Amino acid sequence: MNVLYSDILTPTDLECILSGIMSVNGKKVLHMDRNPYYGGESASITPLEDLYKRFKIPGSPPESMGRGRDWNVDLIPKFLMANGQLVKMLLYTEVTRYLDFKVTEGSFVYKGGKIYKVPSTEAEALASSLMGLFEKRRFRKFLVYVANFDEKDPRTFEGIDPKKTTMRDVYKKFDLGQDVIDFTGHALALYRTDDYLDQPCYETINRIKLYSESLARYGKSPYLYPLYGLGELPQGFARLSAIYGGTYMLNKPIEEIIVQNGKVIGVKSEGEIARCKQLICDPSYIKDRVEKVGQVIRVICILSHPIKNTNDANSCQIIIPQNQVNRKSDIYVCMISFAHNVAAQGKYIAIVSTTVETKEPEKEIRPALELLEPIEQKFVSISDLLVPKDLGTESQIFISRTYDATTHFETTCDDIKNIYKRMTGSEFDFEEMKRKKNDIYGED
Repeated sequence: MNVLYSDILTPTDLECILSGIMSVNGKKVLHMDRNPYYGGESASITPLEDLYKRFKIPGSPPESMGRGRDWNVDLIPKFLMANGQLVKMLLYTEVTRYLDFKVTEGSFVYKGGKIYKVPSTEAEALASSLMGLFEKRRFRKFLVYVANFDEKDPRTFEGIDPKKTTMRDVYKKFDLGQDVIDFTGHALALYRTDDYLDQPCYETINRIKLYSESLARYGKSPYLYPLYGLGELPQGFARLSAIYGGTYMLNKPIEEIIVQNGKVIGVKSEGEIARCKQLICDPSYIKDRVEKVGQVIRVICILSHPIKNTNDANSCQIIIPQNQVNRKSDIYVCMISFAHNVAAQGKYIAIVSTTVETKEPEKEIRPALELLEPIEQKFVSISDLLVPKDLGTESQIFISRTYDATTHFETTCDDIKNIYKRMTGSEFDFEEMKRKKNDIYGED
């Protein structure tokens, strides 16, 4: 490997997105993964027998599960916001040509032991059984305010200073009750905790606008999901990188990360050294440079039925706000099915996830599991939340964060943009991701 690479990336996870971007920008990229498949910790596992082995479930899947090859089970399921950052990345880089998506059929919120469709338009607010008559009117007024809000036009602020007024004060202004605040902050703005209440309202208003704009694109819900599972995403960006000269190596164990005078100079694998100027990796490759900040529990559940009270949806998201179950962080349910070519005919996959708060994590997710009953098979994992100890600007080793419990990609995209800024010293620019019209590797 007597080549000097601008960037070496391990593994083929969200790092694939960065490798695609760096390749489009003319960098010489080498991408290595110890696994024989794309996707790192967010891979889609097939056949089903491999999932049983991975979770050390004795025996083989029963015949009722259908053919093992019909399954593509995401280890860390997430939906894409239709108007969100990852979809923009896919569109700008034209990676969409390698993928097919389906709209998720519904977004629901948990209240008092039941689930309700998340109202996000004026019409839905007035029709929702989640609120009483007067609350509906007040919430409708709030949604109209958010829809009309324009950061460039102070006339739309209506006495609110977006950079100073807290979200708690905005809720007070519209006289919204606690249940409405719960689903607005957690099911529309998609916050994981209530810390946002005492921060300036600007960010929250924009998050609600993103949800509404994403919903407006397709109607049923603001979320998209790729056919054949999330493992298709890194493969799409890997193809983009390859078109621009990027090199990919799967099944490539990393034996050593070579640092000289405090700076990375290469990676050793199977006795060979690949030299580089920068290294991007996930925390599992360099454990002495990361720290644990918590844990996430995820439970993959195989069902033979849609989730109750979702209008027999083939796919949906359910958010259980923290206050509804006396917790500090939300519980998420993400459900997909045979309709997305990820399960055998008539089968559904529901994945429950949350940030661990006690010494009995499985008890913490019981409210979500009760919504899914009966469950044919469960696969439980508890993983550490790891973050880099430093920015990496001195060593030029840039480490991503592990995936959080959320069921959307917005926080992951924030991490990608953060790494990009640490690497290049400049803000992430979507325009720079555009594929060159007349590139020498150009496809039709």
